[in-house]
Amino acid sequence: MEQTNLQQVKNTLILGAGDTGHIIAKKIMKEQEGAFKILGFLDDAKEKQDVSLAGVSVIGTLADLKKLIKLYDVKLVIVAIANMGRVAFTRIETICRLADIELRRIPCIEDLLLKNEPLINFADIPEQSLLNREPIQLNDAAIKQQLHQQTVLITGAGGSIGSEMCRQLLKYEPKSLILLGHGENSIYLIEQELREIAGNTTLIPVIADIKNRQQMHEIVEEYAPNAIYHAAAHKHVTLMETNPHEAISNNVIGTRNISEAADRFGVQSFVMISSDKAVNPTGVMGASKRMCEMVIQEFAQKSATKFSAVRFGNVLGSRGSVVPMFKKQIAKGGPVTVTDPDMTRFFMTIPEAASLVLQSGVFSKGGEIFVLDMGEEVKILDLAKNIIRLSGYSLDDIEIKFTGLRPGEKLYEELLLENELEPQQIYPKIYVGKTKFVSFETLHTILENSDTWTKAKLRKEMIALANSNHVTPAKNNLKV
Repeated sequence: MEQTNLQQVKNTLILGAGDTGHIIAKKIMKEQEGAFKILGFLDDAKEKQDVSLAGVSVIGTLADLKKLIKLYDVKLVIVAIANMGRVAFTRIETICRLADIELRRIPCIEDLLLKNEPLINFADIPEQSLLNREPIQLNDAAIKQQLHQQTVLITGAGGSIGSEMCRQLLKYEPKSLILLGHGENSIYLIEQELREIAGNTTLIPVIADIKNRQQMHEIVEEYAPNAIYHAAAHKHVTLMETNPHEAISNNVIGTRNISEAADRFGVQSFVMISSDKAVNPTGVMGASKRMCEMVIQEFAQKSATKFSAVRFGNVLGSRGSVVPMFKKQIAKGGPVTVTDPDMTRFFMTIPEAASLVLQSGVFSKGGEIFVLDMGEEVKILDLAKNIIRLSGYSLDDIEIKFTGLRPGEKLYEELLLENELEPQQIYPKIYVGKTKFVSFETLHTILENSDTWTKAKLRKEMIALANSNHVTPAKNNLKV
């Protein structure tokens, strides 16, 4: 991303010409005049028409928004009306989304008065601006055909990816949405959020642990889901490096438990979320995700359920990604810590990740590993610099400090090796991996003996299996 794009002045409209709007205008002109050009205020009050605040005029009402966006090439709309109702805000949100412009809502005047922060701060960076490619688009009709009036179960429904999948699923109007998670508070929060938009979909919150085989079987038997999206997993690289038994128990055995239940009770489609760290893994987390893929591939050979996995890179804004950490570090004035100046990663946004999973489920015939064309790798150093600039600071303001590789980390990630990809995309930006089946016997040996092994032995066996090139006879290789 070029610096000129990062510093491009954004034509801005402020909705609300009250005290909050006045403060916003003054803060922008004082602190970030080079980044934002305020075109004017919009306010429905008759007495405020043609009034000027901080040298900025009221140029119309909220009904003029759509027209003014086109007329003045608006790039940002700031809602400064604290008591705006949900229906009114949704209307504004829809206009901005269709026009592909940013929308920011100011929570309350106290925050502006008490916090000495840039108006468009570290929390408001549009994440797709950090990607070196266009976001993927969905085939909504095909997804709706698969999920409309169906019962859908999401594991890890309170996590970053799982909760976004729940939000996106609702627009396809499933009959029931089962929100399964181990964390009581996260499931409570996503259920409360979804109740506002659930419509006729029945929400079923379930507190359960995927490590509990009997519990998984009872849940799948009771609710009889048509589709399962398996997002529950431990994903933190350095934590799993020192806790390999938990990686096996939660990630691999947990995947086996829910997969076994799906197979036993006739679930139609099962999609597991995997990771680019499953390719040539050097650490426990990546090895555990590759083993999860093996579990899925084994079930795909013998089950009437369509099992598949979706592999993608790091997710911007998820709890485990570097971006939230960078934002917090910038908020404290730095330094921003980067592992190595040459470290690279593939990135996608949370909505994009959820979209890929839903879209891939439509294409599954059983046994595939779907891979997103994620464009060019992003240098973590460049990402840090971009976030600093987008937060309203210069590189002179915030120090960047290099810390060195941590256990289990790699300088770069791969999505699939070149010889593992089918040459044709099955959908824009989605590939299918050539399915490789490894020694399932070795997989079973590890799962049966992991409790009795030391951390060092378990780690060694996991990584060896995950990097195995053993392929079973060609008749078992499934392709689209």
